[in-house]
Amino acid sequence: MKRSFIAILACVASVAAQEKPTEEVNAANIAASIKRGVDFLIADQNENGSWGGPTRTKGLNIYAPLPGAHHAFRAGASGLALSGLIDSGDTRPETLAAIEKGGKWMETELPKLRRADQTTTYNAWGHAYGMRALTRLYRTAKDEASKEKWKHLAQEQSDLANRYMDVNGGWGYLDLYDDITTQKPSGITTSFTTATVLLAMREARDVMGIKLDDKIVKASLDSIERQRTPDFAYVYSHSHIYRPRVPINRPAGSLARSQACNATLRAFGEAKVTDKVIDEWADRFIEREGFLSIGRKRPVPHETHFQISGYFYYYGIYYFTESVEFLPADQQPEHAEKLAQLILHRQEKDGSWWDYPLYDYHQPYGTGYALMAMSWCQKKLKNG
Repeated sequence: MKRSFIAILACVASVAAQEKPTEEVNAANIAASIKRGVDFLIADQNENGSWGGPTRTKGLNIYAPLPGAHHAFRAGASGLALSGLIDSGDTRPETLAAIEKGGKWMETELPKLRRADQTTTYNAWGHAYGMRALTRLYRTAKDEASKEKWKHLAQEQSDLANRYMDVNGGWGYLDLYDDITTQKPSGITTSFTTATVLLAMREARDVMGIKLDDKIVKASLDSIERQRTPDFAYVYSHSHIYRPRVPINRPAGSLARSQACNATLRAFGEAKVTDKVIDEWADRFIEREGFLSIGRKRPVPHETHFQISGYFYYYGIYYFTESVEFLPADQQPEHAEKLAQLILHRQEKDGSWWDYPLYDYHQPYGTGYALMAMSWCQKKLKNG
């Protein structure tokens, strides 16, 4: 029995050792990683310029009312993939062609995006990451007419997102647990979906000058604040505010949410989110990344430690950069180096990154998140 126990411990130690990132973080490795990710997205792009689709189903598939849910998933995945391509700075002809195709899809399809029905608001993800892509298309546009076009589309996406704000402030993605359907969503507003939308709106405002609805912004910030615990963990959703210490709401369960929510409150002027808070949560993210990683690629949401789902992994990776961006410039390179090592370690053999098997959207969205994050790391390490 003792011998068996020792053998088990040895196996566990071996697995732990294998999980420790050992990749060397240098300019050449980062550039090569980014190129591989870009090459994957170019090859994976649909003929119409989008990314992802409702294929690669499995025994357990995320609830997705047809056809609107998949329009939302595709809009979100395409927005992330396109943003990743643009942030990469890759100027090869094939990359520029993929960006142009992606932009045309955004121009045609984003204005059509609505919620699928009264049980879901997955469109919030499409509006948010659509705005992220439009902001980047605006930045890289060569003429004023193009800039005005992207700005108009971004304003439209912001206004559409406003329409679907929850009655409790902020945004969620499901409204099917109480058998009540309402014109104004009244389901589960979540801290992280709200942060996702608000940060996209803020970037679009700061870059393009779109107008935000102050009442919508305040109600949504108040919703995030109600979901914050004293240690700057954030509960999963508004319905969890009276259960702040069930596993999903503890600090380990909030590793990814805290990156996005701290960044959001800080971005809109919340003094409580100090540099110390951001620095501590960045360190915590790196040190406890294993909790997020255990959830990667598991097909059942919330089945692992602290009820973490796989789809939080690259979400957290990206919003880590949004949060650390608020630290003094001389503190950012250290965090960037640690994050870059994780991203290098997690890249797949085909050049993609993915964390949760979501139909055929997971590789585009994961690769988009990772490319944006790695490009940020590249910039910080170059300037550090």
